[in-house]
Amino acid sequence: DNLCQLVRDVSKDPDFAGNVDARTGFQTRSIVCTPLRTSGGVIGVLQVLNKRDGGLFADHDQETLRVLASPTALAINNARMASDLIEQKRIRKELFLARRLQRSLLPGRRQAPFPIQGINLPAREVSGDFFDFFDLPDGRIAFAVGDVSGKGMNAALLMVRATSLLRWIGKSGLAPGQWLAQVNNELVSTVSDGMFICAAVGYFDPHTATVTWANAGFPPPIVYSPEQACQTYPALAPPLAIIEQSGYTDETVQLGDGAMYFYSDGVTEARADNGEMLEEQGLLGLIRDQARWPVKPRLGKIVTQLRKRKLADDTTLLIVDAGVRPVSSILDLTFYSCPTRLADVRREVAQATEGVGCSGALVQKLQLVIDEAITNVIRHAYHGQNDGQIRLKIGQTDDTLSFHLRDNAPPVDPAGIKPRDLSECRPGGLGINFIDSVMDTWSFRCLRDGSGNVLEMTKTIERDQA
Repeated sequence: DNLCQLVRDVSKDPDFAGNVDARTGFQTRSIVCTPLRTSGGVIGVLQVLNKRDGGLFADHDQETLRVLASPTALAINNARMASDLIEQKRIRKELFLARRLQRSLLPGRRQAPFPIQGINLPAREVSGDFFDFFDLPDGRIAFAVGDVSGKGMNAALLMVRATSLLRWIGKSGLAPGQWLAQVNNELVSTVSDGMFICAAVGYFDPHTATVTWANAGFPPPIVYSPEQACQTYPALAPPLAIIEQSGYTDETVQLGDGAMYFYSDGVTEARADNGEMLEEQGLLGLIRDQARWPVKPRLGKIVTQLRKRKLADDTTLLIVDAGVRPVSSILDLTFYSCPTRLADVRREVAQATEGVGCSGALVQKLQLVIDEAITNVIRHAYHGQNDGQIRLKIGQTDDTLSFHLRDNAPPVDPAGIKPRDLSECRPGGLGINFIDSVMDTWSFRCLRDGSGNVLEMTKTIERDQA
């Protein structure tokens, strides 16, 4: 309260500075001022000069101004907060659009069996990592994977440019070293602020099970085969956008029945609760542990283990697998989102899974998982409408079942599809927890064109004991 100041007559106050009056011609006679306070501190001062009747301010004027200051401070603070919220909303929208653009540049998922699978996990809203693969007319599959230096929007924008260049030049079928050299020449004269791109590109030939690649500063890819020890191949050239006319060397390896793993440093820098990084040896252990799985669930299982750690950087993993096993379809159903159809679906699932040797206990669990998943689609995606279409496909690869459940409903945010915290005491909402406990792997995504959502799951076949 003592901060509220009254200068009754400025002509009698030795501290009054009259230079403003001298410049403007205004005559200050009396002043009263008080701070504008909020819970966060003082945000300004409310000051009044001169009374309209020509008199001097008195103590009751000081009290009036003090009372007026509270709603004034509140109004100004609310206006500032509203402005900040509008700006934050604008930034979030721009980040959402940037992430959406980045996701559109990632390759579409290919139905199994397909020898190349990849995943990108951004550390923030947008990512500086990327991967891509596409078919060439001669039957080879081209691929690229990279990591832009830095984080945030600058790295994301450079990622978009690099991805576009790599795909455009890669479709010409140049040798990997020449492919990288052309991209480097395009980038080196335009990329500034010391930014650069670590990248690896190459081709997989399904007929010979060979990979030919070139590496520009990317972490050493790993080749693993059950019949042989792991082998790594360090980069032999600097990253892109640093040195003009850099040379990039081609390397070739015959995979046999093995696989090749390309990964960004976000993978090996994933930290456990005690702060220990995974590093290359830890990644080799994950690869060995999951090597028996087909490539798609193998990728899912490795990523599941990575997510149990703290991912402080963008994380990208690309697997080129020469031992792809074919998938045989055991069930393909299309039906409407009507709860009365659930009994028929459960019966069809039971017949299909019993037919491939699943134990009675597993058949019951799979029936419940599919029932719960379809119920969620009807309730949360179609909002109880009975005329939406749902398609369920079940495939078998060796001893692994794959489940593909698709709807045509509006997109559902994948971030909201996760197991519930079981410490919360409330009814319902345990469907994802049940799926998570029964299935080996599962993932949910909305289709890029907004035409529906897909839930994919895998489960190892458990058979009755003889």
